[in-house]
Amino acid sequence: MELFILSLLIVAGFVLYIIEVFLIPGFGMTGIAAACCLIYGNYYAFVHFGPVGGIVTLLVTLVGGVGITVWFMKSKTLEKVALKKSIDYNTNPLKGLNIRPGDRGRAITRLALIGNAEINGHIIEVRSSDGFIDEQTPVCIDRITDGIVFVRKTN
Repeated sequence: MELFILSLLIVAGFVLYIIEVFLIPGFGMTGIAAACCLIYGNYYAFVHFGPVGGIVTLLVTLVGGVGITVWFMKSKTLEKVALKKSIDYNTNPLKGLNIRPGDRGRAITRLALIGNAEINGHIIEVRSSDGFIDEQTPVCIDRITDGIVFVRKTN
């Protein structure tokens, strides 16, 4: 009877582990229940079968857990649930604004290196090329690099 209970605990632990990994990913109740079954199964083996039976059960549990994990990693199931689509587009916040280096405007917010400026009637995010710039200060576009507009103070 003890062997049946031990086998039932270990098999239930592995089944719950498979459910946790394959069907309900995340750290949920099935994962906790699987861990409880496997831990109690090993404890039960040490109590009822002695050190030799406990160590054999522990080794079977470890090898089984590693085997299930390796099997999952090599199976096609992982490919079915994995995200395969990649984002291959790039947003350009300056698209259609028609701004160029040399255009003039004014700082809408204080440019503590980054802030907003109004240039050619458009409010855009800009980065200061020469330190802090107070709001309402006239600015000029210094350069545009990778969609980032760099401005400097003008007199």
